[in-house]
Amino acid sequence: MTELTILMPCLNEAETLEACITKAIGYMRRAGVNGEVLIADNGSTDGSQALAESLGARVVHVPVRGYGAALGVGIKAAHGRYVIMGDSDDSYDFSNLDPFMHELRKGADLVMGNRFKGGIARNAMPPLHRYLGNPVLSTIGRVFFRAPVGDFHCGLRGFSRDAILGLKLNTPGMEFASEMVIQATVMGLKIKEVPTTLSPDGRSRPPHLRSWRDGWLHLKLLLTFAPHWLFYYPGMALLAVGTFIFISLLGGPITIGAVTFDIASLILASALILIGFQLACFYGLARLHSVKAGLLPSSERFERLAGAITVDRACQVGALLLLAGFSATIGAFVIWNNAGWGDLNPSVIARPAAFAVVCASLGIQATMAGFLWGLLGKRFGEEQSVPADVMLPTEG
Repeated sequence: MTELTILMPCLNEAETLEACITKAIGYMRRAGVNGEVLIADNGSTDGSQALAESLGARVVHVPVRGYGAALGVGIKAAHGRYVIMGDSDDSYDFSNLDPFMHELRKGADLVMGNRFKGGIARNAMPPLHRYLGNPVLSTIGRVFFRAPVGDFHCGLRGFSRDAILGLKLNTPGMEFASEMVIQATVMGLKIKEVPTTLSPDGRSRPPHLRSWRDGWLHLKLLLTFAPHWLFYYPGMALLAVGTFIFISLLGGPITIGAVTFDIASLILASALILIGFQLACFYGLARLHSVKAGLLPSSERFERLAGAITVDRACQVGALLLLAGFSATIGAFVIWNNAGWGDLNPSVIARPAAFAVVCASLGIQATMAGFLWGLLGKRFGEEQSVPADVMLPTEG
C-alpha cells in the first residue's frame, strides 16, 4: 500500500515544478517512504503537465479553477494513506518532511507547518501578510475555535487522507486552507504543529494570491463557521444593554450629572433591543442549519435547546408580546383621550409608544423565527406514517 502522497496544486508552474518534484522524490528515496508525487493541475498552459509526468509524477486534471478545487480533487485522487500538500512554487522544502511523517505515524490526523517558528527567509513573505494578515487571522481562528494552530495559512501540511475526506471540505478558493483547520478542530481531529521554513518562491511572475480579496475570503469563512461570535455574543450584549437602558427610561428621563437621558436614548435602546433579539434568533437558526447540514457538531446543551423550541411555543411567546404591545397602544390612546385628542408632551407619549413598538416587533420576530426554526428542523427523506384508520384517496 502507498504510504504517502505528496500533493502539489499547479497552475502554470513550469519554472519551479521540476525543483519541487525532484526534492519530493529525493526525500521519499532517502527516507525509505513508499509514496508518489501527485500534481493537481488547474489548467496549465505552459507545459507543466508534460514536465511533471516526465519527472515521474502523476497528474490529475482539475477543470474547476481554484486552489481549494485543485486540492480537493487531488486529495480524492491520492493513493497514499497520508497526504502532504504544498505549493509548487519552490517556497516550501519538500526535501525535509520528516517532522510531518513522524507526527502522522504517531496518529495525528492533521499536521500543520508553522513558518513563524521554523523561519521565514528575507522577502519570502510580504510584510502585509507577515505582520498583519497571518497573525490577525490566525489569532481569530485560535480564539473562535480554540484551534492549536499558530499559522492558519501555512501551505505545507500533512494529514490522514481518510480523516480529511470525512470533513467534506468544499470551498474552491484560497480559503480552503482555513476550512481544513476549522473543520478539523470542530470535528475533534487530532492536530499537531511542527516548525517549517518558507523561502522566496522561484517564479518570475506574480503569485496567484490576492491579498485583500483572499484575506476577506478567509475572514468570511472564519465568521461563517463561528455563529456564536458572529451572532450570539454581539446579540446578547446589545439585548442586555438595550433592555437595561429601556427599562430605566420607561419611568421618565434620567439625569446623570449635567447629562439628561430621555426620548433619544429611549429610541436608541429600542433599536438595540430589536437588533440584539434578531441576532440571537439568527444564531439559533444558523446553528440549527449548521448541525443539520453536518457543518458543525451538535452538543448536549444545543440538543436540549432544540428540543425546547417549537413552533407552538414560539407562537405563544409571540402572542404574549403582541398582546403586551396592543395593551400599551390602548394605554397610549387613553392618554391621548385624556388630553382631549390634542398635542401631547413627547416625553409622556413616547414611552408607551416605544413599549408598544418594541413588544409588537419582538412578537412578530419571535413568531416568524419559530416557523423558520420548524422548517429548518424538518428531516427530509423520512417516510411519513399514516394512521391505520385514515383512508387515502385512490384513483379511478
